[in-house]
Formats: sequence, structure tokens, C-alpha cells
Amino acid sequence: MYADRTLKAGFTTVRDCGDILYNVAFSLRNAVNAGKIPGPRIYAAGRIIASTGGHGDFTNGWGPHLIAGPGVDDNLVDGPAEAMRAVRQHYKEGADVIKITVTGGVLSIAKSGQAPQFNDEELRAIINTAHDYGLAITAYNHGIEGMRRAVNAGIDSIEHGTFMDHDLMQVMKSKGTHYVPTLSAGRWVYEQAQKPESYPEIVRAKALTIGPQLQKTFADAYKAGVRIMFGTDAGVFPHGLNAREFQYMVEGGMSAMEAIKSATMVPAKYLKIDDRLGSIEKGKFADIIAVRGDPLADITKLQQVSFVMKDGVVYKQ
Repeated sequence: MYADRTLKAGFTTVRDCGDILYNVAFSLRNAVNAGKIPGPRIYAAGRIIASTGGHGDFTNGWGPHLIAGPGVDDNLVDGPAEAMRAVRQHYKEGADVIKITVTGGVLSIAKSGQAPQFNDEELRAIINTAHDYGLAITAYNHGIEGMRRAVNAGIDSIEHGTFMDHDLMQVMKSKGTHYVPTLSAGRWVYEQAQKPESYPEIVRAKALTIGPQLQKTFADAYKAGVRIMFGTDAGVFPHGLNAREFQYMVEGGMSAMEAIKSATMVPAKYLKIDDRLGSIEKGKFADIIAVRGDPLADITKLQQVSFVMKDGVVYKQ
């Protein structure tokens, strides 16, 4: 259902940045590729690689009697050797990309949303091993120190990047590090956090603080010339609303055409599939969407997609 909803919203290819536990995205990807269900092409990360107790440790908040001691086979690593093994295990399981959580998170049942959660040796082990296998690797982060460590270690992209500062923006610009702002997720959790019953209090406090900051960080990073790549964190908010991100990016100062390229040409090059996707050219897959009106004049038109073709097959008209 969610795959079909995303496809009909105009997204013919997506990067899935993390399962909760059991690599469901791999099975979904395979089912779509086999033509068993409608959906976008999925480049899947599988389980998020996290540290014990960090964002991505899905046993946070469980009673002690329910925890059998999750480890690298479950997605948690501590130390360079386990970090390398986790990437190799992901490769074995069929990951297209790698996702790690280098700082605390907003929606995890843990107090800190900013503390770094990998040291330099662990990061180098993870990132170098991913690159050995030809896998792009992205880092979930909010706090500046974890972000700085990941960028210096050679991470390919930064998700959220809430408290990125000007100095780090300059480093990212020089290294060509991609920034995925996920403005939709920030707005959604902030709006939901206005309702006391929406999240546990330990989560709600983080959402109220971090949500509003994302838009400002995006505007500053764009002005600084950081390479921007479209991403929404859909699942935090309802699937199918992904195109709202275009509107938020334009509100942050980006031109409509740049926003569109950030969702097409930029990620195609990032995923090394720009020979097949990312633009409409002879020899590439026939992925075409259409809207009524001019999205360059009104970017919200992309929230009203009326035609979707993926690989020459029409899914919506």
C-alpha cells in the first residue's frame, strides 16, 4: 500500500534509509522488481547500523527481561571490528546503501538527541568498508560533533544535520558531502509535539527543540553552497506526502528548478545510476511524471501529480 502510494505521488525511485529490525525493505524491493506489486524502485539500506543504546537501538525502553543482548547480527556495533563486520553482513544480505546513526535521535526513547555515538576509529571502519564494497553511506545526525566526525571520516551524505554550523558547511562543500535536510520530518514532528499526548515526554522535548531548527539550517547550508539532495524521512509522517518537501525547500530559498534537480539528477549521480535515471534522455528508463500547470511557477503543483510512468508503464493518469 505505502509503495503504491509513493509511486502514485510521483516518486519512481526511492532510497530507503533503514528498517526497524528484519530487512523488510529488501523483500519489498525484490517484490517490486519482480513485478509482484506496484511501487518505486527501492535502494535499500536494510537495518540501520547503530551503537549500543544509541539511536537505532530498538531495544531502548524495553524491560530488561525482554532484552537478550542484541549485537552485530541485530544491527548494533561497538568497536571497529564489529563495525566492519556489520557492513559486510549488510552487503551479504543485499544492501544497496548503508545507513548509520552517528548522534542521538528525536524519536528514540533516549534522552540525548545530539551526543555523538561513534568514535573516529569506528566511523573510519564503517565508511571505508562500505566504500570498499562500492556502497554509498549516509549518516543520521543532529548534533555537531558526531556530524563533524562523520564528514571528516568521508561520509557520503548527512541526513537532517540539524545543528550544522558554518565551519562544517564549508568542509562539506569542499568535500562534496551531500546534505539531505528532511524538512518534512522536522515540521511534522514539531507540529505533532504541540499535542502532549503525541509522543512520550522524553521524545516530545526533543521534537519541540529540533523541529524548528531544520528550516534555518537548510537555508544557511543552501546559501553556503553545500550540495543539497532531496529526502523526506517518509514514515515519520504519512507516505505519499513526500512532495511537500519541494515546497519547504523553495520556502528556504532554493529555486524550483534546483529543488527538482535535487530529487532527480543529484540522487541519480549519488547512487551511480545516472546512466539510467535522473533525466529524460534517449537510452534511459522511461520515468515520467506530469502535473497540470507549471511547477517552476508554483512548486506546490508537484503535490498534485496527475500522470506517472515508470519504465514505460503507466501507473496513474
